[in-house]
Amino acid sequence: MIRKIIFLCCMFAFVSCNEESRIEKEIAKVPVDFEVVRFDKKFAEADPEKLMDLKQEYPFLFPRQFSDSVWIAKLNDTIQQEINKEVGEAFPSFKNKKAELHSLFQHVKYYFPKFKAPKVFTVTSEVDYKNKVILQENYLFISLDTYLGKDHHFYIGIQEFLKKNFKKEQILPDVANAYAQKYVKRPRSRTFLAHMVYYGKLLYLKDKFISEVTDAEKIGYTEDEHTWAKNNEAQIWRYYVENELLFDTDSELYSRFLYPAPFSKFYLQLDADSPAKLGQYIGWQIVRSYMEKANASLQEMIETDAETIFNKANFKPRK
Repeated sequence: MIRKIIFLCCMFAFVSCNEESRIEKEIAKVPVDFEVVRFDKKFAEADPEKLMDLKQEYPFLFPRQFSDSVWIAKLNDTIQQEINKEVGEAFPSFKNKKAELHSLFQHVKYYFPKFKAPKVFTVTSEVDYKNKVILQENYLFISLDTYLGKDHHFYIGIQEFLKKNFKKEQILPDVANAYAQKYVKRPRSRTFLAHMVYYGKLLYLKDKFISEVTDAEKIGYTEDEHTWAKNNEAQIWRYYVENELLFDTDSELYSRFLYPAPFSKFYLQLDADSPAKLGQYIGWQIVRSYMEKANASLQEMIETDAETIFNKANFKPRK
């Protein structure tokens, strides 16, 4: 009997791998064309005369409320000049990242055929890490000065849990997340479960959009943090269930378990060892379990409410 179960599991894994391989081959054929504008370089190399040309070519990057003197002063600002220098050295070329974005856009278009690739602008933002990636209609803006590496001197004074993701490798997951947010509506329900599943949907879309990226990078964990989450799934789940948190509407649960932070807040001894966003992590596993059992399309998953997903997922944490 045990041999039969092992055989069936192996067969299922084999069929699943073959299906994933077939889909990836189809995705590789999806036509996608887009332009990358190194606006950060254009601005860094500008003088007052060229600045006026840039302003005419890209008026949406020069808000009207600021006079020309503001932009000229920025050209001559020593901090901006240092930002230009550091970004130029870290990103002399964007060729590899463009190839990664091309693959991402192919995946998005495969699953959402109406998708149109944006015009991509690389910019600097005076290290505005709350807006590392901005998606606006047909434009995608990527602030390169927020991806210089967690130990860069620009980030002195910024908390470790934030700057650990200020690295080149996080550009693709951040862009994938921006697109996932475009397709998944925020929950109307205030329950902890609804918000867990919302983030689980975003992360599941990232599974499909950037399958070659590690799970740790998808959620913004270090490998050690991801290992901790996997090894403690049962404990985390038991805490949520025993404390009746799933249908609790206390918004404090969001900051305790869903938002970036130094750690999750169980108010137990294990807090200091735990990574943040464990509610997101568990929501991700619930959605994964649902998609394995429900045979649903991505669109159906996106539109299905959290409670239905939870009931059909029959989620069992790792032990």
